[in-house]
Amino acid sequence: MEEARLTQLGRDVRGFASPDEAVVERVPNPQANQLYLARFTAPEFTSLCPVTGQPDFARLVIDYAPKDWLIESKSLKLYLGSYRNHGGFHEDVTIAIGRRIVETAEPLWLRIGGYWYPRGGIPIDVFWQTGAPPEGLWLPDQGVEPYRGR
Repeated sequence: MEEARLTQLGRDVRGFASPDEAVVERVPNPQANQLYLARFTAPEFTSLCPVTGQPDFARLVIDYAPKDWLIESKSLKLYLGSYRNHGGFHEDVTIAIGRRIVETAEPLWLRIGGYWYPRGGIPIDVFWQTGAPPEGLWLPDQGVEPYRGR
């Protein structure tokens, strides 16, 4: 397995101005021969409305079944933070994050739930996955209730 080249972990990194500039890094999975689920939850995710420039808020839940690589969590945190000044519709932002993780870590499977707080009085929840989950993978509920004043 190739070596991970970490440029952020253990270093002072100020963050990135945009998702395109952000670097998402991976590390070797020491349990690559095991089928399991890893979860990242970002309860205070923000981006900007592409029309009004006003902030949008979401709770992201990212579940993935790693294969040879794991997502390095500091780089993921900095990547997600790069959306604070990025304008994008809820659907585009949620799916772009899922696709970026898949591109980086090449997992067996991934799903992302973007639970967005209301815009114009309507909450928009966005769900995306790479396909059917592997047989035998335990999939816990993402733990976010339908909108009732989250």
